[in-house]
Amino acid sequence: MWAQIAEDLRSKITDGTYRPDTRLPTEAELTSLYGVARATVRQALTALVNEGLIVPRAPRGYFVRLRQPLFYRPQQEFRPQPKTPEMDRFMADHSAEGREPEQRIEVSIVDPPADVKQRLKLNEGELAAVRRRIRYLDGEPFNTNDSYYPLKFVQDTEIMRPVDIARGANEILAENGYPQVRALDEIYVRMPTPDEIRRLELGPGTPIACHICTGLCPDGTPVRVVVNILPGDRHVIVYERDGMDPGKR
Repeated sequence: MWAQIAEDLRSKITDGTYRPDTRLPTEAELTSLYGVARATVRQALTALVNEGLIVPRAPRGYFVRLRQPLFYRPQQEFRPQPKTPEMDRFMADHSAEGREPEQRIEVSIVDPPADVKQRLKLNEGELAAVRRRIRYLDGEPFNTNDSYYPLKFVQDTEIMRPVDIARGANEILAENGYPQVRALDEIYVRMPTPDEIRRLELGPGTPIACHICTGLCPDGTPVRVVVNILPGDRHVIVYERDGMDPGKR
């Protein structure tokens, strides 16, 4: 019975009967409406919470989730940095959209995870610097952006400071003799780890996309690995591609 109630509520959310950010009927009202025990109604509501369709807001009840997705465009990474020194690209773009962006940055020296170490081609015992960033929109954590660099390439540079870099980390790498001329993008879709759930305050059943970008110098030396974690209920991944000359494919 709870599955039938969940399906009915799901259909009403989908067809707009219950619009985004509006409150559903109370548990007592739903109990009366469907003629079932309150425990059955709660089971149906829990299923919709796990699907990300509704959110509980104690003590007011359950609300249809309001979705304002971030359009995530990996190809924009190499656009020029904003001219405003106190804003990086993320802050500038979303301030212009009328939203309230915020980010928190931590920098540390680490023995990186094995997959990052492999992509950076680090030898055993070589360390990396990591800039760990949580990005927020309107007070909600939207994604994480963790950038790893071989420590030997970035030690004593601005990359080691836990603040926005006005001209961008890519420019600093280029100034130090490590320009990135190409990047390898990998996207994995999976369920989050406990650490990702904690950092992004994810609700039950929320999948994530993991975008890993490896930046390469002209000679193929990897100089940076960025791990972006994008909650599936908060992002649309957009790639723009130019038409290709069939003779060059």
